[in-house]
Amino acid sequence: MDSLLSLSHSSICWPCSVTNSDRSNLALLSGGRPVIRSSGLKPSKGRRFPPSRASQSHDYHAVHGDVSLRDVPKKAEGAEKVLIPSLPEEADRSASSSPISSSFWEWKPNIAVHYERSGSHNTGAPAVLFLPGFGVGSFHFEKQLKDLGQDYRVWALDFVGQGKSLPSQDPAPALAHEQDDDGDTPLFWGFGEEPEPWARELVYSVDLWRDQVRHFVEQVIGEPVYLVGNSLGGYVALYLAASFPELVKGVTLLNATPFWGFLPNPIRSPRLFKLFPWSGTFPLPSGVRRLTELVWQKISDPKSIRDILKQVYSDHSVKIDKVFSQIIEVTEHPAAAAAFASIMFAPGGQLSFQESLGRCAVSGVPICLMYGREDPWVRPIWGLKVKQQLPEVPYYEITPAGHCPHDEVPEVVNYLLRGWIRNLDSQGSVALPLVEPEYEGRGFSKELEYIKEGSRKSIRVRFCGSEVSSFSTLLKVLGLVSK
Repeated sequence: MDSLLSLSHSSICWPCSVTNSDRSNLALLSGGRPVIRSSGLKPSKGRRFPPSRASQSHDYHAVHGDVSLRDVPKKAEGAEKVLIPSLPEEADRSASSSPISSSFWEWKPNIAVHYERSGSHNTGAPAVLFLPGFGVGSFHFEKQLKDLGQDYRVWALDFVGQGKSLPSQDPAPALAHEQDDDGDTPLFWGFGEEPEPWARELVYSVDLWRDQVRHFVEQVIGEPVYLVGNSLGGYVALYLAASFPELVKGVTLLNATPFWGFLPNPIRSPRLFKLFPWSGTFPLPSGVRRLTELVWQKISDPKSIRDILKQVYSDHSVKIDKVFSQIIEVTEHPAAAAAFASIMFAPGGQLSFQESLGRCAVSGVPICLMYGREDPWVRPIWGLKVKQQLPEVPYYEITPAGHCPHDEVPEVVNYLLRGWIRNLDSQGSVALPLVEPEYEGRGFSKELEYIKEGSRKSIRVRFCGSEVSSFSTLLKVLGLVSK
């Protein structure tokens, strides 16, 4: 969700220049609804409603068993209706969702990784690991942990330097005159003159997060996983899969950011890296400290955070109070401001997003794309670029949905994830979700319906198959140019 990038998102997350032509493409594509295919998955065998519930002309389907929708409106023109399960508490008020446990894993000195898990009783079930966007944490996947934890073993972690994975001690203690009025508590951790020994090499970079996830999979989960990443988490998931494919059974990208980090990587470009005086280490230089205080005061303001949440959620009726309060709690940690500065000035990764895609293709790592169409930051054009590079991957575009489709329309994302995992676990004998044999390589659109807070909700999903890979064909499938 990258909520803390509020005022400076355009400069922080999108470093490349955008031409007028690119802007036209972005505007054009943001009105379309892409979707793609890969070695994917298919929902459990559905059943057609009897004639009393749906006629031949209306062509409704129910999937994964009975769905308690009554008096469903008739099929929208050009899109078949598919009834999908609601979240557990919506489908049956007496039903209990999977309980969530919260733990800490001691990864490095004074750095404990916070994570949540569910479904530990599902012995032998696939392991699924969720990676969050910038500015949030494992709490952003509560709807996945509760629901998918009924069928799988599910984890979600906080990247170090974010969420509850902030250091337990000050990495660079402030001097006495830099402390607050009571003389005891520093205003900000990391604003001192000398780093603690354990923090001398600490930089909150994408390389650090990749290594964090690698060791978490090896030491905590103990087996290869299905990775699901939103925004920054998508970048890290892809980066890990490209670097250590043996640890990954598949990657799902939820509006993944296609680049991260502005400074050159010290391993990839050592000479260029040395030209920069500071690269996110501790302590923060005096000039950076002053800048950080000014920027942090603005972006950690509750009003700014709430405004950003409204921006990235397409449906403003979605309840965000809990997510909002948890973000606020993180910003109040004394280490948060310096961690933010370190992240913003940290080097980029050893591999670009495109290079990671290429390596995953060579290694045979399955990839699935699920993008909210109304995302104001990661516009549909970025998903289409992935589709162009890897024609075989399935692409599902969800509308209306913004930057965080997993939290905004969890029913849809969870349904697609279940199908995707089933497809991979069955080695393709179970089809991709929503895909019927005659449409396997092509594009189509379907309306997914479910119950939410006692009312019917309808979300459109577009799919693009392997035959839809060239940019011109994608535009045709989206209805943006004549066929």
